[in-house]
Formats: sequence, C-alpha cells, structure tokens
Amino acid sequence: MTLPVSPAATLAGCTLVAFLVSFACVRAAIAYAHRRGMLDAPGRRRSHTLPTPRGGGIGIVLGALVGMPAALLLLPVSPGPATVGAFTVATIAVAAIGWLDDHGSLPIRPRLVIQLAATLLLCVAIASLTTSLWWALPLLVAGVWCINLHNFMDGIDGLAAQQAMFFGAASAALAWAAGSPAIAGAGLAMAAAALGFWWFNRSPARIFMGDVGSGTLGLMVFAISAMFWAFRTNLLWPSLIFSSAFVIDATLTLLVRMLRGARWYTPHREHLYQWLVRRGSSHRKVAAGYFAWNVLVCVPVAWIAFRLPAVAPLCFGLVYLVGAAVWRTGKRGCLRRRERHVSA
Repeated sequence: MTLPVSPAATLAGCTLVAFLVSFACVRAAIAYAHRRGMLDAPGRRRSHTLPTPRGGGIGIVLGALVGMPAALLLLPVSPGPATVGAFTVATIAVAAIGWLDDHGSLPIRPRLVIQLAATLLLCVAIASLTTSLWWALPLLVAGVWCINLHNFMDGIDGLAAQQAMFFGAASAALAWAAGSPAIAGAGLAMAAAALGFWWFNRSPARIFMGDVGSGTLGLMVFAISAMFWAFRTNLLWPSLIFSSAFVIDATLTLLVRMLRGARWYTPHREHLYQWLVRRGSSHRKVAAGYFAWNVLVCVPVAWIAFRLPAVAPLCFGLVYLVGAAVWRTGKRGCLRRRERHVSA
C-alpha cells in the first residue's frame, strides 16, 4: 500500500505522531500510577532513593503501535501485511502481560508463556520471508532473550530509553541507506516513542518504564533486527553491533551468576551499570558512558560492516570481544574500589 505523498513525508508523520502519543500518555501514566499506588520503593536491590511511579512504558507502547505498523505498511519495501500484523499482535501481547505485572507481580511462568507465544508468532511470520520456516526456532530463542535482557537492563534513570532512542535512530539510518524506507520509518517511530518517555525518565526520573515498556522494547529491537536479516542477511551484523552494549552486559552478567550458582532469575544489582552506580557514579554519568560506547564504537564499526559486507562478521566479533573486555575491566575496577572501601 502506498500514499500519494513522498516517503520522507510519511516517515516524518509516523515519527511525529509516535512522539506526541508517547509524550501525552506518559504524562497521563504518572497521575495514573500515583492514583493506583504503582510505586517502586527504594531497597537493597534497587538503584533509586525515592518512591517513584512505574508503568510509564505504556507511553512507548502506544506511541510505537501508532507509528511503527503504519511506517511498515505505508512506506516502500514493506515486509508485508502478515509480518506487520504479527508484529502488532506480539507487541500488544507482550505489553499486556507487562502491564499486568506492573500492577501486581506475576509468576514467571505465565509471563514466559505469553512471551514465547507472542515471539513465536512474529518469528514464523518473519521466517516465512526466508527460505525455510525452520529459522523460526533460533529466532524464537533470540527474541525471548532480547525481551528479557531489556527488562534486566532497565534499572537506572534514562538508560533503557536512551538505548532505544539510539538503536531506533541508528537502525533508521542503516535501513534508509540499504533501501528499506519501511524499516527506517519503524526505527524512527520507535526512537520517537522512546524519546517521549525519556523526557520524564531522565535523571532524576519522574516515572519508571516498568515491564510494560522494557519487555516490549526488547521485542521491538528484536523485530527490527530480524526484519533486517530477512530483508538482506548482511544487515544483521551492524544491527547486532547497535545492540552490543545491552547484550554484552546482560549476557555476561547472567552467565557469571549461573556459574556462581546464584538464583539468576531473581532481582539483583550485578550488571555493570548497577555496579558503577553503587560505586558512586551518577545515573546520568553512567548513561553517558553507555552512550559514548554507542557513538564512538558502534556507529563507526557498524558503518564499516555495512559498507564492507565481507568483513561484517569480523566487525561484529571485534565489537563484542572488546565490549566483553570493557565489561570485565569495569567490573574488576568496581570490585577493587569496594574492597578498598571495606578495608578502610
């Protein structure tokens, strides 16, 4: 389906509407959370010091649901109505279970079942664009992990929204350069919806994202990356590079906790960004550090991976290897400062 307007105008319209809807809904969510008592109290496993309302991610969800499907359908090189429909249904399902969890903590099992079902629907639709439906199985594992790692990484003011803004904008630039205005529009709409929330979530936060936002953002990041892969296989590498900061921190932290025999699925403060805050860095400074990684490392290396597809896997591996070294160095530095503090 096409409109009698330029792709640039359609893209701009989807982006603007996504931002406005998100901004307005987050403002309303602040008042709603106070009325319903949806407040996150400070605690030993939390990184904030004042009771703060949660559930503001509903603004991201509603803004993205207005902008992203419209861009994917109306702009050229659309992945098709079936894929867009599956993405929309999956987004609503993941957001709904997260919204219920924000109102009152749900057991792990029903949340995981909904995440698996919603992600499988999207994976089958995307795999149908490729040579084999069997691709849906590895995509399912990646999708569910992406949902949950974004939930894990939403722990300090502004960080998760900032990462979503970066990923969406960077993906939009990549998609436009690769000849897919539809994915470009979806990326910009996602970034705009995240911006509408970030305005209220930047430090000091007036509202937190909640599971309704963090899990759904993870699904959106996965969906865009999978659409890149289905559109042109070599675009997966720069897309994964854009996600490296969150993937590295969440994955290595989980692996270390599992190797130590800890209850890895319970709340904790073991991610690098949490250790940095615990050792005295402000939320704003830590978020700036992650942003610096995105801009100074991910952008130039992803550009090389896009321009030189033959070396794209090498670029991906190099970024993740260096990122793992940075993660390890940062954790060690935080632990040394802790030991000096305790001994003093």
